[in-house]
Amino acid sequence: MGEPQNLLEENEENVTFKSLGVVDVLCEACELLKWKTPTKIQQESIPIALQGKDVIGLAETGSGKTGSFALPILQSLLENPQRLYALILTPTRELAFQISEQFEALGSTIGIKCAVIVGGIDMMTQSLMLAKKPHIIIATPGRLVDHLENTKGFNLRSLKYLVMDEADRILNMDFEQEVDKLLKVIPRERRTYLYSATMTKKVAKLQRASLQDPVKVEVSSKYQTVDKLMQYYIFIPAKHKDVNLVYILNELAGNSFMVFCSTCANTQRVALMLRNLGMTAIPLHGQLSQAKRLGSLNKFKSKSRSILIATDVASRGLDIPHVDVVINLDIPTHSKDYIHRVGRTARAGRSGKAITFVSQ
Repeated sequence: MGEPQNLLEENEENVTFKSLGVVDVLCEACELLKWKTPTKIQQESIPIALQGKDVIGLAETGSGKTGSFALPILQSLLENPQRLYALILTPTRELAFQISEQFEALGSTIGIKCAVIVGGIDMMTQSLMLAKKPHIIIATPGRLVDHLENTKGFNLRSLKYLVMDEADRILNMDFEQEVDKLLKVIPRERRTYLYSATMTKKVAKLQRASLQDPVKVEVSSKYQTVDKLMQYYIFIPAKHKDVNLVYILNELAGNSFMVFCSTCANTQRVALMLRNLGMTAIPLHGQLSQAKRLGSLNKFKSKSRSILIATDVASRGLDIPHVDVVINLDIPTHSKDYIHRVGRTARAGRSGKAITFVSQ
């Protein structure tokens, strides 16, 4: 991509959602959300999606992926309204709620109904939501398969769109069987969008199974961190981690922090330790109930708590606008997880810090 890149940069100011082919009512919705200009992934993928092609989007976290599949789906829904129109699969519950928020915000003026179908929430309530036939279902694979097998009258035969967001992670969390089951009951005649920050062998396999003649849209070829992110590491014995953590939290007080730990137990332990020291830390991990997880997130988002202690549940896709410092108390096992964790800060053009504790 030698020369065309520069052309893009020169024209970037003139690109609007309208010039990408988005209809007026959705352009207005974008304005309400203060989305002024389309991000790179949106510029590349929206026109292709509007032509009715399958898309594979490779873009790093925080790049506006949700908008790049939500807008084309809503636009085609406006053209031929029907219920149970699109299914968005995501790996984690939080991500599902977040995508749903974006769909509802974009579709607020046109009366879009969404249902979030994830674990940790009562099946009956969800069955009632599904019985009302929403336009858009946002789901984690496991719970959706549960409903297909157990909820009477619920099927996906009329589905026109399938989106897999963070596809690499859906497969890494070993939802492969569930995804296979879903692909069997979803109509072949549909549009499929695959979004992933990284292209793994599993994603490539999935692509062969489920897409027809897709167009690949790549925004970042190598997964990488944002330029405005300052990354540091501290080399200390493991037993000094806690002391150093408290020291950093005190030194940089006034900032908001996300501290990543490797296990749920450690998350809980660190949160309790900080609370005993009079800091308002909230834990977020997979063993909390769904209500608590969302509660923790919302407390943190509303800035009433400034320290979020989390496992990798929270490393991907969560759009928390004001994280100033990400601390890796435990080093993540995969380099990709590091990218995702530190991607919680320096979002949307702001600067941020990441500090990683390295022990023996």
